[in-house]
Amino acid sequence: MVRRLRTMRRAPIALRAAAVITFAAAAQAGGCFATAFCTPAFAPSPSMRARRFPVFPSNGSTASGGDARIASSSSRSAFSSLSSSIDSTDFLAYPLTQVLSDVDDTLKSSGGVTVAGVSLGGIDVQYERGDFYPGVFQFMWELSAHSVTKNERYAEERRLSGKGKKNPGTATAAPLVPPKAAILTARAEEFKAALEIKEGSKLAEAFRRTGEAAGVSGWGVGPVLYGSVSEWIVQFRKGLRKFNNFERLLEQDPTGRIMQYIYVGDTGELDQEAGETMLREYPEVVQAVFLHVVYDTPPDASQSTPPSIPPPKLINGRPLVFFRTYVGAAAKATQLGLMGGDGLMLVVDEAEKALEGVERSSDKWTDLERDIEEAYRTLGVVLR
Repeated sequence: MVRRLRTMRRAPIALRAAAVITFAAAAQAGGCFATAFCTPAFAPSPSMRARRFPVFPSNGSTASGGDARIASSSSRSAFSSLSSSIDSTDFLAYPLTQVLSDVDDTLKSSGGVTVAGVSLGGIDVQYERGDFYPGVFQFMWELSAHSVTKNERYAEERRLSGKGKKNPGTATAAPLVPPKAAILTARAEEFKAALEIKEGSKLAEAFRRTGEAAGVSGWGVGPVLYGSVSEWIVQFRKGLRKFNNFERLLEQDPTGRIMQYIYVGDTGELDQEAGETMLREYPEVVQAVFLHVVYDTPPDASQSTPPSIPPPKLINGRPLVFFRTYVGAAAKATQLGLMGGDGLMLVVDEAEKALEGVERSSDKWTDLERDIEEAYRTLGVVLR
């Protein structure tokens, strides 16, 4: 069954439309169906408020009907994380997707450790401190790679139809590669010597191995934007700092035409405020926000009902999704057309492998198996 599901094609348009309708209904029930019902967390900086990003229609063309062309060599050179692929590509039918991620309680567990009542990164106690969440790196890869796959399919369709652009005398363009993941963390830059995410760290290596398994070398951690000691002292400023760092990251694409973003955080340390503000202020370039639901007390594996997970929201027509495991997040991403069905199955496989040494009675398996059921329901719709 697993082998057969891996050969699936993308979810049909009808599935994505159904997902949007489902999200609209859930969002309305959640009380945030329109911006007017959402309490603003903070406003964009004056310089960014004046920015006008282009809107990308669902068919991949610009509002004027042409391709989303790369404006100039100066804007192309800003994307070191894209290697040489952007420089050798004349246009993008679809903007590339860069995943923005928190670290603690998003990529790996904080363990709920505190010092003098102040958490050291988060609140999650389900996993041991430093444990990577099952399937997390595959999830990040599949989100990043999906836009590349769509561009490649578009280019192939144009080539077969004879509409592809021909450049006689130029070298064959290097293939597109997924943008490296950007890190938005509350870790204090003043403690960077101890907390810096280095190229040789376990986290960076886990990202890199995931890319290499898919045949892409060099993919992994891109820009890292830190917090400061002030956010450790005044905790409520963490969300504002992450949003401000996101605005800094937007400067890498002055045109707003090459890159779009998906933010992945957690519910433990004001990532929701940062994510909602991203959707509210920049819906043209922020595709979605995914928030990992964490608790400061371990769930009871014997409970027949799942842990409380907030309903999804639509903010400015963009989804904010809450999830318990990365299989659940991948299922929602597939429903929204942000990931392919084969990518969803790879996330399932990686998550199951990560828990191979864990007792089946564990609450970790309880959560995972619940979301695997949702994944198979999602895949069943795709196969119809």
